[in-house]
Amino acid sequence: MLPVSVVIERLCATIEDYPSQGIVFKDLTPVFADGAALRQVVDSLLEPFAGKFDAVAGVEARGFLLAAAAAYATGTGVITVRKAGKLPRAVYSESYALEYGEATLELHQGDVPVGTRVLILDDVLATGGTLSAAAALLERTGAVVAGIGVVLEIGALPGRSALAGREVHSLLGV
Repeated sequence: MLPVSVVIERLCATIEDYPSQGIVFKDLTPVFADGAALRQVVDSLLEPFAGKFDAVAGVEARGFLLAAAAAYATGTGVITVRKAGKLPRAVYSESYALEYGEATLELHQGDVPVGTRVLILDDVLATGGTLSAAAALLERTGAVVAGIGVVLEIGALPGRSALAGREVHSLLGV
């Protein structure tokens, strides 16, 4: 079996100048579409956190795919961290800075029991704003962030520093 980093590199599509000039976009959907690759990615994300979490949270949207697969594989629950305005009940909200503006994530109040150890999964760690906001939301519920797992980490951006003090595991640095 090839190392997970090699599998990701082979299957990940690279799109130049998307979504804007000068950006090199790494599209993981071909990785997720390959059953064996998806299994290897999920298993590799879970490995460093084995026995350390009670539920898995996914950040909208590709994080949902990873979190659902991880929760199923481990027999734990899945928590959805959504973009603003998508949840029908009372929510906690957390805003964070984007390159050009601001965004907000939300989480239903009452869905995560106090003390639940939660592993957060997402596809890419870039500036760290999204994952930092997701962690803050979960902690507001009384949950404990057990760790953060991502498929790709963009090393030229300060994502890891935005998550200082948290256990972060990435499968491939780009």
